[in-house]
Amino acid sequence: MNSGVATVGFLLAFLAGGALVWGYEAHGGGDARASAASAGAAWSDAEAAIPVSSADPVWGSRTAPVTIVEFSDFQCPFCGRAEPAIAQLKEHYGKDKLRFVWKDEPLSMHEKAKPAAEAGQGVFALAGNDAFWKFHDAAFKSQAALGAESYVRWAKDAGVPDMAKYQAGLSAHTWADKVDKNAAAGNAAGITGAPAFFVNGVLVSGAQPVDKYEAVIDQELQKAQAKLASGVPADKVYVVMSQENRKSAAAKAPPAAAADAADTTVHKVPLGAAPIEGKPDALVTLVEFSDFQCPFCKRAEDTLKQVHETYGDKVRVVWKNQPLPFHDRAEPCAELAMEAKAEKGDRGFWDVHDRLFASNPKLEDADLDAIATAAGLNLDKVHAAMKNHTYKKDIDADEALADSLGMTATPNFFVNGRSLVGAVPFERFKSLVDDELARAQSLAAKGVPAAKIYDETMKTAVEPHAADLEKKTLTAAPNAPARGNLKAKVVIEELSDFQCPFCARAEPTLQALMKEYGDRVKLVWRNLPLSMHPDAPLAAEAAMEAYKQKGNDGFWKMHDTLFASQQKPDGLKRAALEQYAEGQGLDMTRFRAALDHLTHQAEIDADTKSAADAQIHGAPGFLVNGYYVSGAQPLGKFEKVVDRALAEAK
Repeated sequence: MNSGVATVGFLLAFLAGGALVWGYEAHGGGDARASAASAGAAWSDAEAAIPVSSADPVWGSRTAPVTIVEFSDFQCPFCGRAEPAIAQLKEHYGKDKLRFVWKDEPLSMHEKAKPAAEAGQGVFALAGNDAFWKFHDAAFKSQAALGAESYVRWAKDAGVPDMAKYQAGLSAHTWADKVDKNAAAGNAAGITGAPAFFVNGVLVSGAQPVDKYEAVIDQELQKAQAKLASGVPADKVYVVMSQENRKSAAAKAPPAAAADAADTTVHKVPLGAAPIEGKPDALVTLVEFSDFQCPFCKRAEDTLKQVHETYGDKVRVVWKNQPLPFHDRAEPCAELAMEAKAEKGDRGFWDVHDRLFASNPKLEDADLDAIATAAGLNLDKVHAAMKNHTYKKDIDADEALADSLGMTATPNFFVNGRSLVGAVPFERFKSLVDDELARAQSLAAKGVPAAKIYDETMKTAVEPHAADLEKKTLTAAPNAPARGNLKAKVVIEELSDFQCPFCARAEPTLQALMKEYGDRVKLVWRNLPLSMHPDAPLAAEAAMEAYKQKGNDGFWKMHDTLFASQQKPDGLKRAALEQYAEGQGLDMTRFRAALDHLTHQAEIDADTKSAADAQIHGAPGFLVNGYYVSGAQPLGKFEKVVDRALAEAK
């Protein structure tokens, strides 16, 4: 039995609370297709790394951000042992956050496993999801009683309406093909035993303690938040994330011989002038990449307190800022904390650090003012830091380091350079800290001063390097709006939506990027109005008509006005668009006609289709000479990609 956990990627935050309605909940009725129809239209996630559809037993919402595909065997004792943890996960996360999809994986050593799987699929086909899960619970509760008589009794208790049809189906092995297809899917996914769980494509193998599943689920929830925030439709999150996770797993999989040593990799994590809590001669240095608005980072703080209490002066903690782009209060919090360091040193930083996490999720301006006042900071300086982004360069540098270490979510920890991902239990920290204490004591015995242990460890550590970038291609649009040097060798294609707040957030970064690189780059606009933004299509029409009438200057003037007006009441409604056009001196007869007849819809639709063909489902998205950058990333991220493109373009 394979009981290891193969986790890939990092972890992301809670759902976009209230912004989306999780509208589907599968339930029973008729055969498999009728079952799907009773809950809504039949659906298929055939493009996912682990394909699922309405023809599979499902627990949870169609649009849950985390999908767990469970390959299991009704006769397997390890599969039965996993069920209490699964029940806890269902209760803890609920149907809106978590979707379970059942796949049969009857092992050849279990002679009753395949007949039981056929019996379960028969219940699903004739009575739907609710009935299947009742049968499922009964089978695992009474594994010793597996057999034809029990299947009939459990099916009847589950609510199968036509027992004669059910019994005939069992005799004729009507549902054997479905079981065989499930097993084949398991083989294709590389399963070597049961149970096996794919959490948005991330493999968790074996009957694990509930916290092992939670660590992966929490990370995937946080990543799903970013996908939703970038505009990926809720019913496409599983497809997109499972593809990315499986691709990442394949890229990062160590050779078989090195698998056992993978966890011992020491990464070079420079400390710089980061805030430090603890003594310089601490034997273990724990570097924390974190976000003050992130609920999982807040959860990790209690665990870090246990580390302090357990190890005292043997461990010091170093803070690195990683404010996630979809947490709009994270950057102001980071500015406040860094101002506290500037005014009162490391002690001032950690004081504000504790207050911010205690206040989370209440982190509005008034809350930050109260924290600054309680910490004895100069409010004028605090306000100036947040308004002028005084410490943005320092924060960007931390984010760039996080990126070079392959991190996309928070929290992340490096214990003397060894990686620990997510808000994991104390025991995971303890195991790593104990190991590193032993290593440090060995170095000390060789004469390395305690205050030099970390530096000595970093001498042979693996250098950070940016993860390889994915390349994508859009259909050429030679007449698209553009700015910068129109003959530049580096072209940035921006897929964006005038109503998207994350697209608006990316604009100052793009302006800074264009200013920095000047005539070495060209920026090209591609329309990607998202379905969740009702005003975005007409705003795109307005911008394209401004482009048609007054060229690039007209387009970018309208572009700037639309983003500046995004948050105003009715700022992107028809009347406002006409007001902007009139202010720009556009021909209003032509402008109104363009909006009335959607004159530029073909161009806009062509951009949207091109994005879909390139598997780009959210906005903003950027292609830098084809290198794909997703979301409102920090300036440092864009700089690295542009620098790479410039080097290759010479």
